[in-house]
Amino acid sequence: MKIHVLLAAVALCALAASASAQNTAEKRLYCWNEGGRKVCGDALPASAVDAARTELSVKSGRPLGQVGQQLTPEERAAADEAEHQARIAANAEAARARRERAMAESYGTEEELRRAFDDRIVLVDEGLKTSRMGVANLRQSLVSLLRQANDLELQGQPVRKALADNIRSQHADLLRQQAIMRQQLEERASLDTELEHAVERYHALKGTNKG
Repeated sequence: MKIHVLLAAVALCALAASASAQNTAEKRLYCWNEGGRKVCGDALPASAVDAARTELSVKSGRPLGQVGQQLTPEERAAADEAEHQARIAANAEAARARRERAMAESYGTEEELRRAFDDRIVLVDEGLKTSRMGVANLRQSLVSLLRQANDLELQGQPVRKALADNIRSQHADLLRQQAIMRQQLEERASLDTELEHAVERYHALKGTNKG
C-alpha cells in the first residue's frame, strides 16, 4: 500500500510540474502572409507550418522569434548550388591573392617580372606556330582524301570503308587541332592585358610607383 501511495505522489508531482511549466511558458501570437495579406493567430494552422512567420508575445506584444520559410527540395538544391559556387569563387579569389603575393616576393624588379612574361609569350608563340602547321597539314590531307572519294563517286564506284573511316578520323583530328589553336590564340591575346595588370599589382603589393 505504501508503494502505491508513493507512486501516486510522484505522479501528482509530475503533473504539477508540467502544469507549472505550461503556466509559466509565454503564450505566443503567430503572424504570417497568406494570399498576399498578413494573418495573425494564437495557433498555427497546418497550411502555415512551412511559411515564414514572426512569433510575438501575447502579453507584451514584443517579438519572440523569426522563422524563415521552409524551402522546397528544388529551392534547397538551388540554394546549395549557389553556396557551392560562392565557395568556388571565394577559393579562386584567395588563390589569386596568394599568387599575387608570391609574385611580389619572387621578382625583385619590374624587369624580372616582364622577362618572366616574355618567356610565357615565347612558349605560346611557339605552340601557335606548331598548331598552325598542324592545322595546315591536316587540312591538306583531308582535302586529298575528299578528292579521292569524289573521284570514286564520279566514276560510279563506291567509297571504300577504309577511305571513309580515314576521312572521318582526319576531320576529327582537324577539329581538335583547331580547338587547341583557338585556345592558344585566346591565351596569347590575354597575355598583354595580364602583364599590365600584373605590373600594377606588383607595384601595389611592393608599395612602389609604376614606372
